Amino acid sequence: MAPNGVNGTIPDDEGIDYSDIEAKYQVQYEEGFDNILLVDGIPVVDKSKLEKLLAKIAKEFTRKGAPIKPENITVPWDEAKGKSKGIIFVELKNANDAVFALNAMHGHPFDAKHTFMVNRFTDIERYANLDETYVAPEPEEYKPKEHLRAWLGDPQGRDQYATYRADEVEIHWHGKPSQCEVAFSRPNWTDLYVSWSPLGTFVATLHRQGVQLWGGSSWGKQQRFAHPMVKLIDFSPNENYLVTWSHDPIQVPEGAQQGPQYFSPEDEGNNIAVWDVKTGNLLRTFPTIYPEGDDSKKQLQWPALKWSADDKFVGRVTPGQQISIYELPSMGLQGKKSIKIEGVVDFEWCPLGDNDREAMDAAANGTNGKSAKKPRENMLAYWTPEVANQPARVTLMNFPGRTILRQKNLFSVTECKLFWQNQGDFLCVKVDRHTKTKKSIFCNLEIFRIREKDFPVEVVELKDTVTDFSWEPRGERFALISSNDPNLGNPGPGITIKTDVSFYQLVHGKGDFKLLRTLSSRTSNTVRWSPRGRHVVLATIGSSSKSELEFWDLDFNSDDAGRREGSSKEEWGSGIQHLGTADHYAVTDAEWDPSGRYLATSASAWRHALENGYAIWDFRGQELEKHILDRFKQFLWRPRPRSLLTKEQQRQIRRNLKEYSRQFEEEDAAEESNVSAELIAQRKRLVDEWNAWRARIKEDVADERRRRGKKLDSEGEQQSEESKEEIEVWIDEVIEQIEEEVME
Repeated sequence: MAPNGVNGTIPDDEGIDYSDIEAKYQVQYEEGFDNILLVDGIPVVDKSKLEKLLAKIAKEFTRKGAPIKPENITVPWDEAKGKSKGIIFVELKNANDAVFALNAMHGHPFDAKHTFMVNRFTDIERYANLDETYVAPEPEEYKPKEHLRAWLGDPQGRDQYATYRADEVEIHWHGKPSQCEVAFSRPNWTDLYVSWSPLGTFVATLHRQGVQLWGGSSWGKQQRFAHPMVKLIDFSPNENYLVTWSHDPIQVPEGAQQGPQYFSPEDEGNNIAVWDVKTGNLLRTFPTIYPEGDDSKKQLQWPALKWSADDKFVGRVTPGQQISIYELPSMGLQGKKSIKIEGVVDFEWCPLGDNDREAMDAAANGTNGKSAKKPRENMLAYWTPEVANQPARVTLMNFPGRTILRQKNLFSVTECKLFWQNQGDFLCVKVDRHTKTKKSIFCNLEIFRIREKDFPVEVVELKDTVTDFSWEPRGERFALISSNDPNLGNPGPGITIKTDVSFYQLVHGKGDFKLLRTLSSRTSNTVRWSPRGRHVVLATIGSSSKSELEFWDLDFNSDDAGRREGSSKEEWGSGIQHLGTADHYAVTDAEWDPSGRYLATSASAWRHALENGYAIWDFRGQELEKHILDRFKQFLWRPRPRSLLTKEQQRQIRRNLKEYSRQFEEEDAAEESNVSAELIAQRKRLVDEWNAWRARIKEDVADERRRRGKKLDSEGEQQSEESKEEIEVWIDEVIEQIEEEVME
């Protein structure tokens, strides 16, 4: 048989012709235009700039998860003007990729003057004969959402805290004994740990796939961020952005899901990602920068990105070279260039105080009058070590103006650390200096007074090594822990370092800081200030032999007015009072609640396996509750956002505090009466149970006696001399009482 049938038919081996059936059911392949997009809003350019424009457009599409090449773009041309027409045609691989690119790029800001407007090429004919008669859309049914800060409306004004034990995370209410309860509990809620956002709106959980945010009354999922094998996270101060880090470099396997919420091929190899919390979109990724030195001793500095207090800028330092500041939300390099600083080691943003934030709110609301203060511009401080013949230097710079406000030269510097007071009033530079022989190290504190003209600097010289420094929140005092113990550099197992704790305060009028008091021969290695100031806890954390907690009040003999005016020389340091000493064996963490009334200490199984659990104390050091829990890992108070009340409203409340306190005293009395009523009811129940038991036993005894044939009286009890019990009662009565005075 011939290999081909007659007239184009294709018979099989049996000579049967199926060509008519194949023709009837043949699949028709259409070469349509569903994979082509029309993009408007393109800059109009000439031939000389076309290649650069197409490369940038292709990069923007690829970054958003729709990879294309310049050869996939067709540009209509105006031959008369020799320029493009401001539109392009983009060809994707298939219709699905075109739909994804449409959703990702429609409304995308290409630059300050151009925004992409994307349509399907096939929609042009569909909209050509469109009926333009307006039809009002049907309103969607309103579905209220949970308020993410509903917990602040608790009638009892209670705080919350989270605990992580074994595989279970619990959210607790903390208040009076009758008000303490578990608000929410979920097993296997996280794979690593949990973290609150800075204002307490969200709780973040970490998983192999990435990070999830939860919130609301029902603790529903609010957002997710796909960063596989994430290990560390950091929120911006106002919760607008999130930074994630993984030790494993980003990889985008072939066929992986792409888009504004996922990594693209250009992110491969990076470790750090910046996300928008509201949209869940990925803003930018960065590689990890480790400190200079031996690879085996490299340690990641976290947070790797540092946020300005208003969430407008985020910066990172390239050690020895530059500081790069990026604008939000575009994550573009501010001013299109980094701040080149030879030898730069580290920097810190200046926090915003309450007055600055009120000025910002007033400016944002348009209520900032002529008499109101203008919000302060962002400021940062950085330091550089000694390079060649140049001394080490600390510099204050405003931003985005980049004007140098103040510089201070330092000599014989080994290390510097920057400590801002939380209101941005002071900056302390802790300078570790070496002697000429470089065999010993001593410390100086260079304190900048930020609110004063020309930023004067006060120097506090110390002979010993400072191991911990801490500003008083909202105050003008600081505490430091110093030591000259020979075991300080290399403590062996079971050795406790001897330390001194010192308190300093600003002297009004003179502008310098003076020693208030030194507490000698302590083992404390950690200072924890109350968020409200005044109270402080000195703790020995991480020691296998000591675990003391010392509670101190720095204004025990002073009222608020005396504190604001400053103490006299006779009273200097006399207000520091020891309130109490406690002990929490093997304590690993200590944290104040947002109100500053309670302290929580915990012993985490991440550090050791000895009596894991947590305890809560009042500010005087009285233990309120303690829980020994096997495999306990984490305790976190839920932060509170800044009060919406103005300073004048807060002062008005303090002036009328007695009126408010009356209501709380009544509630406390009712609470105590409820406790008393419960105790009386419990006692009555026990007495009733006892009487019921006695009556039942009497009946059983009577039945037993009847069975044995013994005589009973009318009440069923045997009358015998042995069964009678005599009780003698002695009563003392005072007949007469005479008082006499004895003369010596």
